[in-house]
This record gives sequence, structure tokens and C-alpha cells, in this order.
Amino acid sequence: MRKLQAWRLAARPATLPASVGPVATGWGAAIGDDEFRALPALAALLGALLLQVGANFANDLFDFRRGADTRERLGPPRAAQLGLLSERELVGGMAVAFGAAFLVGLYLVYEGGWPIVAIGLGGILAAVTYTGGPWPYGYRALGDLFVFLFFGPAAVVGTYWVQAREAPPLIWWVSLPVGALVTAILVVNNLRDRETDRTAGKVTLAVVLGDRGTRAWYTVLVLGAYGVLLAVWGLRLAGPEVFVPLLAAPVFVRPLLAVWSGAEGRALNPVLRDTARGAGVFGLLFGIGLALG
Repeated sequence: MRKLQAWRLAARPATLPASVGPVATGWGAAIGDDEFRALPALAALLGALLLQVGANFANDLFDFRRGADTRERLGPPRAAQLGLLSERELVGGMAVAFGAAFLVGLYLVYEGGWPIVAIGLGGILAAVTYTGGPWPYGYRALGDLFVFLFFGPAAVVGTYWVQAREAPPLIWWVSLPVGALVTAILVVNNLRDRETDRTAGKVTLAVVLGDRGTRAWYTVLVLGAYGVLLAVWGLRLAGPEVFVPLLAAPVFVRPLLAVWSGAEGRALNPVLRDTARGAGVFGLLFGIGLALG
């Protein structure tokens, strides 16, 4: 039981709404366009979850190796940091998760063709090199950009593509707010760890922007996501159904107030949790709205 709990800790189930939300949005868009196909849709969800679990294993391992996860860590505990899983075990976990994602990807490539090859292999490579490899981009202030691209356009458009084999302008637009909110999860994480990351030589965008700049960036991402809804409606790409995600707005009130009030350290852990929940709920509601439309 202790070993199973260790693997659950390393998989970080609380972060998985970040994968579910974008796929749900892609599902809803496909349903609304009469393009929904159950098997490719479910495979897209499974592949996204496996990629994120593999990425979580990789981050647990490589942050520990590079000295970013120490006893002074302010965030939720990590399996390698606590000695609950060995480095060898985490490498094995990565191999299983990414191997399973690769197998799911083979079916998705059959359904979606060469664009899915680029998304799938790019996703695995991005998951490993975020904190691993000779040039970890998460240590060079590029994490926000790649999280936005892979949890926004890649996930939403990719989910739609494997069902419809096309990507109309609307699907690109709706991927933007979804990617922005998932990126906001990372921003809270990096805001909390800004000082310990700087000490460990981990240069995140939060380290570059500083405290006030990072809080402003979080605000831009959350409020900007809702601004995109107005743009989509104003451009007549969708009807009133595009505003269904407004029902998720109350979830973001508490984290926004905490960020604006200067919460720091472990006080940001609930903000991280609420932002992840909000991103997942936003994606689900967006999918429902698009399906109705």
C-alpha cells in the first residue's frame, strides 16, 4: 500500500484536470459540428492523461537530480525528494507511461495522419526535456510557452482533428483560453517556488518577471481567457453558447484575490489547487457549450 501511495503521489492526480479540460473542449466542438467519434475521442483523452503522468514522473525525477527539490520545498511533497521511489523506479514509470502513450498514439496516427505524429512525439519530447536532458527548457523561462502550446492548440485542435480530419478557425480560437488557464497553473507553481528556484539555478519566467510581474502575468492569463470568449462571439464564430464557461468564473475569484493580496509560500498551494480545478471546469463547460451550439 505504501508503494502504491508513492506512485499516486508521483502521478499527481490533482494536476490531471489540466489534461481533461482541453480534451473535453475538443470533444464538445466535434459534437457541435456533428464530427464526434467515440473511439478517437477516448483515445485522445487516454493519450493526454498518459503523457501528463509521464511528465509528472519526469519532473519528480529530474528536479530532484538537479537539486530543485530539497527539504526546503514549499509545494506538495515529491516521491524522489522523500525517498519513497528510487530514481530507477521513476525511470521505469516514465517508460511505462510514455510507452503506453506511444501505443495509443499509433491508433491516433491511423485516425489523424501525420499531424498527430508531430503532436504525439513532440508531446513526449516536451514532457522529458521540460526538466531533463542537456538543455531543460523549464530552467530557461520557456515553460509557460510550451505548456500553453501543448495544453492549448495541440491538445484541443489535436482532439478535434482525430475525429474530423480538419481544423476550422473556431477550434483554434477556443484552444487559446484553455491553454491560458492551464498555463496559469504553472505560473502559480513558479510564483510559489521563485526564491528556491533562483537558488537552485532554475530560471523560470517567474524568476525573470519578479514577484509583481508574475502576479500580473497570472491575472492576464485568467482574465484574458474570458476576454477571448468575447472575441469569439464578437467575430461571430460562435453564438451565446460560447459564454457557458462563465459559470466557472466563481472558481477563480478566491485564487485571484489570494494572488492580488500577496499570498506567498505555502499559502499559494490552495491557489494552485483551485486554479487547476478552475481550468478543468472551464474546459468541461466550454465543451458543453460548444456541443450545444
